Amino acid sequence: MAEFIEQDLSGSRFERVDLRGSTFTDAYLNDIQIRDAILSGMRVNEAILDGVEINAEIRNVRINGVDVAPLVEAELDRRYPQRAKMRPTTAAGFAEAWEILGMLWSGTIDRARTLPPDALHERVDGEWSFIETLRHLSFASAAWVARGILRDPSPWHPLDLPWDGMPDKPGIPRDRDVRPDLDTVLALRDERRAMVARVIDGLTDESLVSVITPPAGDSWPPSEEIPLSEPLLVVLNEEWQHRLYAERDLDMLAERHR
Repeated sequence: MAEFIEQDLSGSRFERVDLRGSTFTDAYLNDIQIRDAILSGMRVNEAILDGVEINAEIRNVRINGVDVAPLVEAELDRRYPQRAKMRPTTAAGFAEAWEILGMLWSGTIDRARTLPPDALHERVDGEWSFIETLRHLSFASAAWVARGILRDPSPWHPLDLPWDGMPDKPGIPRDRDVRPDLDTVLALRDERRAMVARVIDGLTDESLVSVITPPAGDSWPPSEEIPLSEPLLVVLNEEWQHRLYAERDLDMLAERHR
């Protein structure tokens, strides 16, 4: 166990470290950025939270004794009426959700085309660029549908982009320097969306509860038994959330390139 007492660690970088069970007492944590972290079981007492922004999957989060997770979920569903459609339980529901996402993304891509091509490679606040976002969604479809459901052991394309926190795995590309244009990335994305659509078209309510097992090997997702619905729900969530992030960043990019 390491101890840091009365030391100035401001500006430090902790990447792929294990801080489980650590204690911070009388510490200044201002302006900290936390990404790809698991905060399960975290306790914060006698603290001041002011100007804090959290983008996360929230479960069982209590602030001053109040479980805020249901409140946040209800407010997000109120703001985005189609959001509840992203949690389908029937084959028809999955088809409707996929159609909604297609229409929403069509508008987002039209917005992106109004910007200079180089702007689509710009990052906002360290987040992925618009092009990188589309590359990641292609990876998500390849991982969860092509590999997870269709059991293709290696469905990857050189432009696929895993999330930054995923450890490197044999055969899975992660080229952060390549700069494909929008049409090139959309061609791959169209192929992957068509693949997901074919799987969804073949769904039945009975098949959704069947169990699948991705191929064995050190890849993604891991070879564990999961309901058929789970990979599809992951893809729906990825498509929904990353479009919101993309829209947020396009607002900033539009301001930059006026």
